[in-house]
Amino acid sequence: MSLKRVLTGIVRSYDGTSDRAKDPKLKTRYYNLSKEKCFEEVSSTLKKVPGYKVLHEVQSVGEITIEKKTSFGRTLDITVSVLGTGPVRSAVDMYSASRGSLGDLGANYRVIINLFSVLDKKLAKHKIEG
Repeated sequence: MSLKRVLTGIVRSYDGTSDRAKDPKLKTRYYNLSKEKCFEEVSSTLKKVPGYKVLHEVQSVGEITIEKKTSFGRTLDITVSVLGTGPVRSAVDMYSASRGSLGDLGANYRVIINLFSVLDKKLAKHKIEG
């Protein structure tokens, strides 16, 4: 992780993905799966990741809420959104925020990168490179 990311994390306590993200690691992920199938795969995969607790799922909206406790005792709230972009194509975005007022020293960034690497391995054969 870059020094710039850590310095940004001193004051910022959130991070998220999007199509327009400057960092390629924070770009939206696309998969050749229907929204329903993608949601099932993402949900079942996230439930197996150690250290994370799935709090809430709304399949009709395509949203999964997860919680993670850091080694410093802070709690991170992560929202994973699964959106259908076509009949057999889906997009996955994440937003992670720390509870509390101080920055996160890049913890939210690392959480998103970690979760995307797990999902990319699980859904590798369905991933659309872009």
